[in-house]
Amino acid sequence: MNQRHLLPPGGGAPARSGHRPAAGFAARTVGGLTGRAITVAAGRAAEPGGLRFTERQLYYETCRVLSPGSAFLRGRIAGTPAPVLRLPAFTRALDELGRASVPGLLPPPVAPPARPSRQEGPERSEGPERSEGPEPDLYDYGLPRLLLCQSRSIAGMLLANHIHLEAACPVLAADDALPLDPRMTAALERAGGATVHVLHDASPAGVALPARVRATLGPLSGVRVVSLGLVPRHVASLRLPTGRGPRPGPAGLGALPAALRPGEADWLAGGRFAEVAAVPPARLLRTVLRLTKGPRPPRDSLWSGLRGLRGTGFMTWPAA
Repeated sequence: MNQRHLLPPGGGAPARSGHRPAAGFAARTVGGLTGRAITVAAGRAAEPGGLRFTERQLYYETCRVLSPGSAFLRGRIAGTPAPVLRLPAFTRALDELGRASVPGLLPPPVAPPARPSRQEGPERSEGPERSEGPEPDLYDYGLPRLLLCQSRSIAGMLLANHIHLEAACPVLAADDALPLDPRMTAALERAGGATVHVLHDASPAGVALPARVRATLGPLSGVRVVSLGLVPRHVASLRLPTGRGPRPGPAGLGALPAALRPGEADWLAGGRFAEVAAVPPARLLRTVLRLTKGPRPPRDSLWSGLRGLRGTGFMTWPAA
């Protein structure tokens, strides 16, 4: 994470001889305060309705608890603040508190087993894979939308909160799903006008993921790839905590989308990044649901229903 807000290891005022118990007391006090902040953060992350969340999301929510002014500034003053809590300190406090004692916290994601190579012969399409799963004919229908997540843990969080059911949209981790199963690509093409949504971090690898997905899909008729973000302009407007990693090399800089603003490209070139996990869980779910499901249809009313009856069925509205 970003180191500009941190003291170097062993930094701060030097400890005086004979006062070691005081240092231990201070460490225990800080650990206790962090533990209480984690408990409050878990309650906030689960609102409303008992949402499930990842450990990384809990970390960022704990940072918001420890910096209450950030909630007031978010949406009013653009900026990318550094996290107020070091990640190792959060992890130690969570270990002491016990992960099992935090309601709503999801376990770490498990990588699926490696898929067999697609070059094992033509019998693969007629073998066990065709019949695996409870609905072997699932891919025989059109698939109007698909959501690919850069983060495996975020994909698991969306699934745990049933976004795939509300949006009628499969949710997959990009590293696990790419290249897509040929039956899935055929279902996307069969739907006509299908959309592959890509949810990614504001990082060099993240903003380059939609182009990678397009290249992997190849020429599919009527299938478009759409980025849901994050990009640096989202990070600044939401005042999301940011980190700083290694600067991308020439290959990473060359993969940045041309649609980025010059300031955004400079931001990424400096090694800055922000994670999707930094978005509050409830806001993330609402945004993903709104963007994948599309605009809501107009609400039905008595008048619109009566107007619709003019040309429906055998009991049509009498023409004056």
